[in-house]
This record gives sequence, C-alpha cells and structure tokens, in this order.
Amino acid sequence: MTAPSAVDPQSDPILPLTLHGPEVSYFTGKLEAIIRYLELPYRRVAGGPVEMAGPTGVAQVPGLELADGRWLTDSTPIIAWLDERYPDAAVIPRDPVLSFLSRLLEDYADEWLWRPAMHYRWDYVEGAEHMSRVLIDEAGRHIPLPGFVKRHLIRTRQRTLFTKGDGVSAATWDHVERIYLDSLAQLGAIFAKRPYLLGDRPSLADFGFFGPMFRHFAMDPPSARIMRETAPAVFEWVARMWNARRSRTGGDLLGEVPDDWGPILDAIGSAYLPYLCANAEAWKTGQSRFDVDIEGAPYRQIRTARYRVWCLEELRRHFDALDAPDRDRLRPLLEAHGCWEPLWRVKEPASGVDPERRVPFAGGASMTGVASSAAKKFYWRPAVSGRRGA
Repeated sequence: MTAPSAVDPQSDPILPLTLHGPEVSYFTGKLEAIIRYLELPYRRVAGGPVEMAGPTGVAQVPGLELADGRWLTDSTPIIAWLDERYPDAAVIPRDPVLSFLSRLLEDYADEWLWRPAMHYRWDYVEGAEHMSRVLIDEAGRHIPLPGFVKRHLIRTRQRTLFTKGDGVSAATWDHVERIYLDSLAQLGAIFAKRPYLLGDRPSLADFGFFGPMFRHFAMDPPSARIMRETAPAVFEWVARMWNARRSRTGGDLLGEVPDDWGPILDAIGSAYLPYLCANAEAWKTGQSRFDVDIEGAPYRQIRTARYRVWCLEELRRHFDALDAPDRDRLRPLLEAHGCWEPLWRVKEPASGVDPERRVPFAGGASMTGVASSAAKKFYWRPAVSGRRGA
C-alpha cells in the first residue's frame, strides 16, 4: 500500500468521495462512519458486489471512488490510508502496542462477528423477511419477477452462502449467538466507564466493532431487540459513533492497554485465532471447506476464505514491523490472553493476496471467499434454516 502524504481536506483533489454499497451493508456502514467522522464530503450510491468487481477488481462492497477517478476497496486498508492522509484526525493509536492491539480488535470484529451478524439477519423469520424486502427495494426493483419471488430468492441465497452454508447448524447455533451476547456484555462493561473503547474519542477498535453493531445488530429486528433490552449502553454507543465528528468529538486516547479489553482478547485467543489457523491450514492443503471445533462447538464444512489467510498474515506483519522493545512489551500480554501461540501456529500461510502491497488500490480477495459468478447461481437453491422453526 502506498502511503499518502498529509493533505489539507479543504484543498484535497480526491474530494468529494463517492461511496458505493448498500445502505444495510456491514462494511459500507463502517466506512461511511469513518468518512462522516473525518467530515469529508461524500455521497453514497447503492451498489452490490457484482457491480464492484469491475472497478475494484474484487466482488465485495464497499467501493470508494475518489474524485480523481481512482477506486479503493477493503474498509480496513482504506481506513489506514485515510488515517495517514489526514493525520490530524487519526483514529489509529500512535503508540505501537496500542496500534497493534487496535488492529487485532478491529480484525476480530470484522471477521469473527460476521457469522452471528448474518445469522441473526437471515436465520430468524422476522429478520429475514424484513431485510429481504429492504434489499429488493433498494437494489432489485429492476428484476422482472414478482416481489415475493425476489424476496424468497434473496433469503435463499443468503442462507445458502452465509449461515447454513458457513457452519451455522443446530450444533453451533448457541455458540454463534453466544459470540454476540458476549460481545454485548464486554462492550457494555467498557461503556459503563468511558464513551469509547480507548478513551474519549473513537479509535480504530471502535470503528471495527461499529460495522456489525450498526448495520446488523442494532437494526435487524431480532438482534436489535436483544441489544435494546440487555445492553442499552451499547445501543447508545452505536448512535454516538454515527454522530461523532472530529471537530466536536474531542478528548484523548488512553496511553496504555485497558484491563477491560481482557475479555475481548481472551475471546480472540480461544476462538478467533484458532479459527484463522484452521482456515489457513485448509487453504494450504487446497481444501475448499474444512471442519473445526471452536470452544467445544463443532463447525462443519465452513467455507475456506483466502482473505482470512491474508488477515492472519497481516497481523503477523504488523507485529514483525514493531521495534524490539515494543515486541517485548506486547508479547507477554498476548501470551496472557492465549493469543501468542495461535498467532504463529501456522507456518508460512502463503495466501498470495496482494504480494505487491497495492491494496486498497487493487482488489486482493473477497472476504466471503465466493466468486461473483458462483454467487449468482445460489439464488436458485432451496432455502433451508439452520434450526427447526427458524
């Protein structure tokens, strides 16, 4: 990734921005929040993964179009690029240890909360009927089929790809939901003490958790009801994040790792990093799907995601880039929370994603691991829920 030079937003030739992605999208909402926080002029245009494949090189949303005609993809490297371009509004902590741990929390929120986010949206009838109507109204009006048929097809596709087709079953249902419920408890304990995860203003870790918490958990009827009733402080934080602006959301970030991040780091060590390792081993051996037990839950036939191999590589790259004293500060903390061994368990993951480090200006790999051509075919498969009665 080519680092930009610091630029004054008042005279920046890349502005205004055009954000391409559905209004209900996990990662579109995350990137839109950072653009709003930076107070950059922009507009959002509805667009799906297939439309993004041409200009960005990868079938995923969002895509960010600059005023000079260039396109960017993948919210995490886009945020890093914007952070360097506008350092006066930086959201990535400048302390090296806090920077690494913020990236670790963001990666966890991006990739591990994905499955429960999709589960609550599509495996419950109330959520699936609501969201299928929203998606068809926004992006499917042109399809020459009756509305009820289009809604059925989108529910079928999403369940086939992202819930039943990605490890959600009667055997894992409770574990998938526990990921969400534990996240609410962990975040709620933090927001009882301060307004954001790392102090008095948003940081990268906040924007990472904001993606699933905003567009999915706080809006989809089943999960939103749980958040309102059991974690109102998290519900309040979601609104606070959407309303945050660099010009009025002042304050400092903490200078050290807060103790209340401990439960999140424990979950990363016991669940997320072991999942990344199993995925990376499956990728190395050429498996398109793999089995893995996570915290006693038997996930079967999970889709192998090349992108998540790259996620593991990126975490290791950021650690290796630290100076020796900072690595010495960080390692005991990772060990204490069970994160150190799984971070290095897989020898040479070799994702092959972005070897020239051109992201976000070139597509690396789809987070979902599904090619756009294959995804289209799933519209025609029968819908099956992961649990009877869902």
